[in-house]
Amino acid sequence: MEFKEAKNKFVQSWGALGSQWGINKTMAQIHALLMVSNEPVSMEDIMEELQISRGNASMNLRALMDWGIVYKEFKAGERREFFTAEKDLDELAVKISRERSKREIKPTLKILKEVSTIEVNNSPEEKHFVDQTEKLYDFVLKVDNMLDKITEMNENWLGRMVIKLLK
Repeated sequence: MEFKEAKNKFVQSWGALGSQWGINKTMAQIHALLMVSNEPVSMEDIMEELQISRGNASMNLRALMDWGIVYKEFKAGERREFFTAEKDLDELAVKISRERSKREIKPTLKILKEVSTIEVNNSPEEKHFVDQTEKLYDFVLKVDNMLDKITEMNENWLGRMVIKLLK
């Protein structure tokens, strides 16, 4: 397999995985392309490589920058905008974990808290509902707290050392 074919296969596969992770295929493909590029890439090059429109590229680049995993870079003498992805995989994992917690886990916790505190009228069905939603709330809260601790550990030198030792 040649480089161009391997790169295309990786970008396409990453895009397919992205849909399974809850982000759109194009967003994941742009991220993959930037992640494996050794130089910052212009929006025009992204559009050409992935055969997408300017609007699609722009919207997905903005979303990736909002996640904090893609950065805009400026080149002296160039009017075009260039983009690069976070290359540190540990940092990438931390940023994605934080963003997913903010967008998915925290809203779920809010809903679980709300539905598990309804007033119960002696019905076995209602009691079971409250019991199960309280258990789900406790479990999701533990998972979220664990993710917070892991991301906090990765931010300090001692935590990074412990994580490296565990690898």
